[in-house]
Amino acid sequence: MTAHNRVFTIGSLAEGTGCASPTIRYYEGIGLLPKATRRPNGQRTYTDEDFRRLTFIRRCRDFGFPIDQVRRLVELAASPDRDCVEARDVAQLRLDEVRSKLEELRALERSLIDFVATCESQCAGGPGAKCVVLEDLAGPARCCG
Repeated sequence: MTAHNRVFTIGSLAEGTGCASPTIRYYEGIGLLPKATRRPNGQRTYTDEDFRRLTFIRRCRDFGFPIDQVRRLVELAASPDRDCVEARDVAQLRLDEVRSKLEELRALERSLIDFVATCESQCAGGPGAKCVVLEDLAGPARCCG
């Protein structure tokens, strides 16, 4: 067979793309990946195009794009007449989400730094039940954003 006519089983597709077999079946079930053709014995088979598409989906997921955004990017990739500004907009939305999460994580980091420093200066080495970290955690929320 030529490189353009390869046939993949679900196992070889999973191995080649780094995507687990149940995930491949899930992507088929929600329409991100076309339904596989089946051999007479029922075994799924996939094409090079399926391999490329699944690799694309996996990369999108590696970047943390949620399924609805992956679906949109898959549609854009399959539509040569659509403007790439749409892809940029999806990426910008994801970037904004990541930046927001980073802000939340930085606030959490500051709170944890304060916990550790307060414990170190006030109660480290004392009884656990009197630890200011544990007391703070038992009280009303005052941190993280």
